[in-house]
Amino acid sequence: MKAIHFTGWGVAGLADLREPELEPGHALVRVMASGLCHTDIDVLYGRYGNGAFPLVPGHEYAGIVEAVAEDVTDWRPGDRVAIDPNIPCGKCRSCRKGLTNLCETLEAYGVSRNGGFAEYSTVKTGHLHATGNLPFHMAALAEPLACVLNGLGNARASSAENALVFGAGPIGLLMALSLKAQGVEDVSVADINESRLTFAQSLGLTPLRSGSSDLAHLKKSFDFVADATGIAQVVEDMIAYTADGGTALVFGVSAPDARIQIAPFEIFRRQISLVGSHSLNRNIPEALAILQRDNGMMARLVSHRLPLADVLPYLSKGTATPQTMKVQFSTE
Repeated sequence: MKAIHFTGWGVAGLADLREPELEPGHALVRVMASGLCHTDIDVLYGRYGNGAFPLVPGHEYAGIVEAVAEDVTDWRPGDRVAIDPNIPCGKCRSCRKGLTNLCETLEAYGVSRNGGFAEYSTVKTGHLHATGNLPFHMAALAEPLACVLNGLGNARASSAENALVFGAGPIGLLMALSLKAQGVEDVSVADINESRLTFAQSLGLTPLRSGSSDLAHLKKSFDFVADATGIAQVVEDMIAYTADGGTALVFGVSAPDARIQIAPFEIFRRQISLVGSHSLNRNIPEALAILQRDNGMMARLVSHRLPLADVLPYLSKGTATPQTMKVQFSTE
């Protein structure tokens, strides 16, 4: 089968691999759509995961069950599924507390085990979720959407009257649209790129240029503020835009050695809640339910649906343009 193959740090190519063999409790999934995430690039360059090379990347994927192991009775060939990539141990303290995304030995399809940038993938059946008639390119958004929902849930963002998301890339816009889907009507997005802000406005979001006087006049104005850029300076600055009693969410992935300066007195005096979020936590079904209700806005975030070979160049930052949103390997 054709697959994108990471054979070492910074080494990626298109390979012909043997079709994976079925093990007990597993299903063979024919991948129909698999989304590219910045985490895939971090895995390739050794900035995320445990360097489990060789590896087939891809943790945002959906497809059709091709075959099931003999002991599997709850799935059958032809079922349309999305995959929850996280593989927790189920035994450590975090897992016992229900925080499986914080498992001490967390593994994941596409990070430490072969994932979805291939024609076929074998998956434990407990990680399959039925997608009904949802188009595959939308079903493949379930994983990043579930990550967003995990963050919004931790921050109790649905109770906000208004919100500001820094970053008008695909994950920032997915977060902004998720806030709208959860009933937050007044959602703004800040970015330095005008074309991305224009696109955000077409999605029904309020665009704000980072560094502008329009944004500067809105300090202490937002019940909920989130960073979806991973830029430490943005994380530091977002506290200034959080209203008294509001919540700030660190969602973007900053460099591990990055540091910020925040005045503890300001957090104390203004009763600011500072919240973190990592990955998803068994909430693919919630994400799929939102995608089923979506009016087409989230689907617009998929800007590229490409053959496997054409996805490879996007593993280099230089390929993407401001108009690039979610890039997917797609067979549709």
